Amino acid sequence: MARLKRKGRRGHHLAARLLLALVAVVILIPIAVTLIYSFFSPAEIAEFMKTRGSYDATAWMDARLSPRMFSLEQYWKILVVDTSVLRMFAMSGFYTVMILLGQAAFVPMMAYALSRFRFRGRNAVFAGILLLMLLPYQVTMVPNVLTLRRLGLLNTVWAVILPMWFAPFYIFLLRQFMASLPDEIFEAAQVDGAGAIRCYFHVALPVCRPAIGAALALSFADCWNLVEQPMTYLSARTELQPLSVMFNQLVSESSGVEFAGAVVYMLPALFVYLYFLEDILSGIQLTELK
Repeated sequence: MARLKRKGRRGHHLAARLLLALVAVVILIPIAVTLIYSFFSPAEIAEFMKTRGSYDATAWMDARLSPRMFSLEQYWKILVVDTSVLRMFAMSGFYTVMILLGQAAFVPMMAYALSRFRFRGRNAVFAGILLLMLLPYQVTMVPNVLTLRRLGLLNTVWAVILPMWFAPFYIFLLRQFMASLPDEIFEAAQVDGAGAIRCYFHVALPVCRPAIGAALALSFADCWNLVEQPMTYLSARTELQPLSVMFNQLVSESSGVEFAGAVVYMLPALFVYLYFLEDILSGIQLTELK
């Protein structure tokens, strides 16, 4: 009976792995197609993109899985000939770095205060953070625009950067992780003479590294893919908009380099995800220390 149970479990595990592998292949198909099409010549891509919307609804789309001739001309155009994509890519990198630096300074500190200190109004502040986390951007857009205009920051890079420094979701994520830490490790540090600041830098931050890594990777994806904020706050300064905003225009005009641009755009997020993969898996689970 035990042997039959082991065989049954093994069969279930194999079926689950096959199902997950099939789902992973389906998810990766758009990425693989984008990579393949980035090696088509711009003329061939422009010709192919003109056929959009002209297919019979009852027939399969004519997908091309190999170019007539392998070409790096798309990459040559966006990296050497026309530097507008690189300029927008640099703006995306600038916004992402500046936002992540601000979040690294403020988000863990706010999460630490909400999880370890007891003060009047703490629950109200945390409830406000939860409310902001649940509200969609469209609800807070008008108050944000009015506030930024009053401060004279509208149509500047700070209009995009400053509001993102206090992202409520990542405050919530780190606060929940820090709240699950046992009090004994902080009490031991205090017995050794550590104050609140030393406990923050030498106890809380090192122990919360998985959660911080998960928050960093997820926040990178948010910052790298900003669309609504730049379109709203930089409406009069299109030269300051990142690649995520201009990418739709790049595709709609069928310039022939959209697939190479998509590959270049995906690479930073892919590298960050792979680097922080272990932290994402362990940090989001918010496991308690034993």
